[in-house]
Amino acid sequence: RRLFFDTHALVCLLEQNGFTTQQSEVIVSALVKIMNTNLDMIYKDMVTKVQQEIALQQVMSHIGGVKKDMIILEKSEFSALRSENEKIKLELQQIKKQVMDEITKVRADNKLNLNLEKSRVKELVSFGNFFSRNTSTLSNFQIWHAQQDRALTQTDRKIDTEVADLKTMLESHKLDNIKYLAGSVFTCLTVALGFYRLWI
Repeated sequence: RRLFFDTHALVCLLEQNGFTTQQSEVIVSALVKIMNTNLDMIYKDMVTKVQQEIALQQVMSHIGGVKKDMIILEKSEFSALRSENEKIKLELQQIKKQVMDEITKVRADNKLNLNLEKSRVKELVSFGNFFSRNTSTLSNFQIWHAQQDRALTQTDRKIDTEVADLKTMLESHKLDNIKYLAGSVFTCLTVALGFYRLWI
């Protein structure tokens, strides 16, 4: 290691100021050791230009690897989200079809029941007219007719309730699908933002 001062000149300067030759050499030797120690500490924290270029290449290589991983992750994430969305759409369509089939079935069954009840009422009305001379029979028929009206009203209410329940179930599935799609979009945006920040 090269020192940037003349040690012999320093020894002579010390001798001129009252130090002996031995004392001057000891002082200069101690000063050289101190300077070498300080330089070692400074050089330990420094790197050469070649080392700096190697470290920079390693960092750039690592960044390139991370970018590739981000691209692969982004593509796989989008593919998974697309397939999951398609799966949910198919499930929702199947559920919608099942609900509509169930509504149609309930309506058909209840319509058939109503038609049967109406036919029975008409028959009973005919029989009631036939036996109208008998006051007791007519009174019983009126009571039965009122009961049938109440039964028809309850059947109508049951139809309305079942249709409302089916519609509520369909809306609930729609809401779940919307929530999932919103979460998927948010995830895609988060991945894209992370990739954008890393790229910049």
